[in-house]
Amino acid sequence: MARAPRVAVVGAGVSGLTAAFRLRQSLGVDAVIDVYDVADRPGGLLCTRSVGGAAVDIGAEAFIVRRPEARDLIAELGLADRVVAPGGMRPAIWSDGRLHPLPAPALMGIPRGPEPMVGLASEVDLTRMAAEPDRPLTWSAGDDPAIGELVADRFGPSVVARGVDPMLGGVYSALANQLGLREAVPALATALDEGAPSLTAAVGRVLDAGAVATGPVFGALLGGYRELVDALVAAGGAQLHLASRVVGVAGRTGDYQVLLEASGEPRSVDYAAVVLAVPVWTAAGLLDRVAPGVAEVFGGVEAAGSAVVALAVPPSTALPEHSGVLVATDADLSIKAITLSSQKWPHLRGGDVHTLRTSFGRLGDPVTLADDALVAAAVADVTSVFGAAGVPAPTVVDALVQRWPQGLPHYGPGHLERMRAALATLPDGIGVAGSGYRGVGVPACIQTAGSVVGEVTATLAT
Repeated sequence: MARAPRVAVVGAGVSGLTAAFRLRQSLGVDAVIDVYDVADRPGGLLCTRSVGGAAVDIGAEAFIVRRPEARDLIAELGLADRVVAPGGMRPAIWSDGRLHPLPAPALMGIPRGPEPMVGLASEVDLTRMAAEPDRPLTWSAGDDPAIGELVADRFGPSVVARGVDPMLGGVYSALANQLGLREAVPALATALDEGAPSLTAAVGRVLDAGAVATGPVFGALLGGYRELVDALVAAGGAQLHLASRVVGVAGRTGDYQVLLEASGEPRSVDYAAVVLAVPVWTAAGLLDRVAPGVAEVFGGVEAAGSAVVALAVPPSTALPEHSGVLVATDADLSIKAITLSSQKWPHLRGGDVHTLRTSFGRLGDPVTLADDALVAAAVADVTSVFGAAGVPAPTVVDALVQRWPQGLPHYGPGHLERMRAALATLPDGIGVAGSGYRGVGVPACIQTAGSVVGEVTATLAT
């Protein structure tokens, strides 16, 4: 009688918990699935905490519903009736000491011509955009420039600082000049590869291709991402080993050892396969023994740190008529964005407090302020924004600081190709999942977890 397979999952974020769930489905009830995490709670960057008595997601906040991965997993777990959509309010851009409508139509902040940027971009750049379709474009299929460099060249620097940076900064915690075009806006790179004669034309092609999409773009769960974490833990039926530090993986195909450090004493546990669902730079340190070449590539990925300051204000507080505010990178605020949560999500409006989220930090710009100073900076910037919107300064009744010093991987030019090449050389029975490999965001993490489980279980069957 064959032994039940034993698989280790390192990391109890959404990637690791999804991997454990898919492993259970694939390998059956007898499989031994152990999930290790250095933290004392599951969830990773999916973190729901309380501010002013209200539950607030202070890591990832929402998921894209037009990608199937998160939407379908939530339905599979029986949570479809818990999904909520944002209301009809739109974000604003903060620039030059005032609020501007979010440019539209635009693709990740890249406008379709000058009209959406009137009053926001400089006059020089508006003229540059108007003439851009007639300027020769040098492009070779496969090019992967920094998106900020491309947009600045074709549309001008003010479009980057006041359109593209605010949009991409919230997704990647990095500036447009630090992000590869194929990494951040792959559909735009494809349009250029297919012969779009200008950046204006390429943006137009992508927007036209998506014009038939209807319904909300984002979704969230009524009780926050805690509901998804709890459901995955229950459905996966894995043994959770929290506050457990994995320091390496050794062995060979079919006979791996997960090396642990507990109470200062090293020990190892045997497994047929291992899934590393940890940040890519953490995976690098764990792979030194079994895949040193892969570890070297993974170790070259930088981390973009950030911090979230959640604020609670009385329910009588007047709020700007926006879902949030994205801050231009040539503006005068410390924060990079505000989410007016009680405006964005209608289900949050009837509580004992209104909640707001402010965010700080980007790649190369770590958050160094102490908690009290960070809260003071958040309140000062929120007060400035409220004043520009014509509403009184809010009275803050509670505040919460959550730091993510190594929150997101850097998707610089060529990142995806480097990851593809490295992943192809992983030993059989070793897999990786998470935000460092094929895209950031909850749907991408869920997708990588499902893919890696298919690869790992295929090796167990041979």
